[in-house]
Amino acid sequence: MKSICVYCGSSIGSSPSLAAAARELGQTLAASNLELIYGGGRVGLMGVLADAVLEAGGRVQGVIPQALADREVAHAGLTQLHVVDTMHQRKAMMAELSDGFIALPGGLGTFEELFEIWTWAQLGMHSKPIGLLNVASYFDLLLQFLDHATSQQLLKPVHRDLLLISNCPDALLSQMQSAAPVNTPKWIDASQT
Repeated sequence: MKSICVYCGSSIGSSPSLAAAARELGQTLAASNLELIYGGGRVGLMGVLADAVLEAGGRVQGVIPQALADREVAHAGLTQLHVVDTMHQRKAMMAELSDGFIALPGGLGTFEELFEIWTWAQLGMHSKPIGLLNVASYFDLLLQFLDHATSQQLLKPVHRDLLLISNCPDALLSQMQSAAPVNTPKWIDASQT
């Protein structure tokens, strides 16, 4: 892996542990010589993450729609900033530039990005690892719900297991680097679940 796309909040959140985790992940990416691909913002956890990578000497590419850049939320100090027309173009470019994906805590946008890239893996549209950095148990209730969906046979275990989970950036990156390429399209034989 050469680059990791990170989805995270454009807000800072209420717990200082969230910003601390974003900083730690940024430092870990830079130390691992992994380029950060992200949404291009200078605000919230996004900004903390990008700044941490840059301060540690790493490379950062941001992808931001023109409408958000016009609101002056684009990060001006990145290695490279791509300004696109739409959110769809943003997500497609971020996926194209990345060798793996991590979700940090965030809101609706973060959830949407995580579930879309996970669905793309389920459908066989990419074979890149997907990680969830479960900072301060932020995602515990979501993980319980995913287990419930699996127990209700609406989410296959093989697809549930595509999501790699850790509360430590080093451990999560290690899981992602050693993960076998994803190859579990939705239409697989039921005997493989």
